[in-house]
Amino acid sequence: MGSGLRAYVTEYLKSLGVTTDPYGIEPTIVLVLAAIGVATISYLIVHRIILRALHLLLSKTQQNFSESFSKFRVLEKIAMLVPALILELFIPIIVSHHPTLSLVIDRSLTTLILILFIWVLFAILDSLNDLASKRGFTRKMPIKSFVQLIKLFTFLIGIFLSVSILIDQSPVIFLSGLGVATGLVMLVFRDTILGFVAGIQLSANNMVSLNDWIEMDQFGANGTVEEVALTTVKVRNFDNTVTMLPAYALVQNAFRNWQSMTESGGRRIIRSVNIDVNSIRFLTEDEIEELKKIRILREYLFDKTREVTAFNEGLEEGDKESVGNQRHITNIGTFRAYLTTYLRTHPDIHPYMLFMVRQLAPTSEGLPLQVYAFVNNTNWVFYEGVQADLFDHIYSVMPLFGLRPYQMFGGNDTSRIPVPAPIDASVLQSLTTNTTRQS
Repeated sequence: MGSGLRAYVTEYLKSLGVTTDPYGIEPTIVLVLAAIGVATISYLIVHRIILRALHLLLSKTQQNFSESFSKFRVLEKIAMLVPALILELFIPIIVSHHPTLSLVIDRSLTTLILILFIWVLFAILDSLNDLASKRGFTRKMPIKSFVQLIKLFTFLIGIFLSVSILIDQSPVIFLSGLGVATGLVMLVFRDTILGFVAGIQLSANNMVSLNDWIEMDQFGANGTVEEVALTTVKVRNFDNTVTMLPAYALVQNAFRNWQSMTESGGRRIIRSVNIDVNSIRFLTEDEIEELKKIRILREYLFDKTREVTAFNEGLEEGDKESVGNQRHITNIGTFRAYLTTYLRTHPDIHPYMLFMVRQLAPTSEGLPLQVYAFVNNTNWVFYEGVQADLFDHIYSVMPLFGLRPYQMFGGNDTSRIPVPAPIDASVLQSLTTNTTRQS
């Protein structure tokens, strides 16, 4: 601070009756207060005039950009640097006649400016991450992981620089000591390092993105990815609970991503109905004629009847007498053909994806008849509705083919067992007497 200004303040104080020298405590306090006043006025000017003009200018550019900067108060935090720089410029000079005090204040204000600068940098990174999220960039790239990593390194560098400023030592001394502390750093930041590497792998291989539906049973995760951070992946399950997964767990363990199913436009039905094998048999001529009334079966039965008839007529006279030598139309085969045609003509079954009705290996619970098809809408509620309607129809139409679904014997089934009539006492006594005489 110029000696002329200090002399002017001293003369002004003397006019007020305060006797002091130019380097006394009174002029110093006045100059410090003046510096604080200048810093305050500069902050008000920047905050109320310049910032409002900048906000108005940003609002006329891109709405998302303005909203992100306003959400994290980036400009307001930048404005905090102005008074700090003014104080750092003037206060050490004002108290320069006290070297120790001047040095302490200078280093403290420099450290404060460094902290404010890091604070501003964090706000800028958060706003850019928010802007990227609004524009959909985070779906294909875990930007938040990189933002958090930059924050971590910036924080560490800020600590090194702050300590070096406060003790007036070169930061190179601290950086050179990192080689000794590498093992400790690896131990402390193990999850962070693994998470960062996992984030790169997830992004490079396009393994998981925001809003993907993933399933990871060993961690109890089955839902939508809401956030991919540096060390964790946040999954909102379908019961609205939240599961936090380690990011590296998605690389080290197997998980199922249903996003490809959503993008394909088809959702698979794979379900079986167990047929009671005792109901499987040949169809009679009358039953075949009755089934020909079903429109989607008509062509199949005509072709099948012609094929079977031609085969049987080609047999020798002696072979025609055995049913085992002849071909016949079975109710299970006709039912399978019916379901295949039914799926082909169903409006909610995807026509260009694989669909079939097949028999699986018979079990003690009957013959499994499996429906394999894709619904042309991946919405969960719609899919479940189509699947339920399909099997409602299957169970309802089975009796037309003389088939029964298998069902295990239950407690309520005992009511259908006929109870034998009680034996008359005289008949029981007669039986007992006859048995005794024969003996």
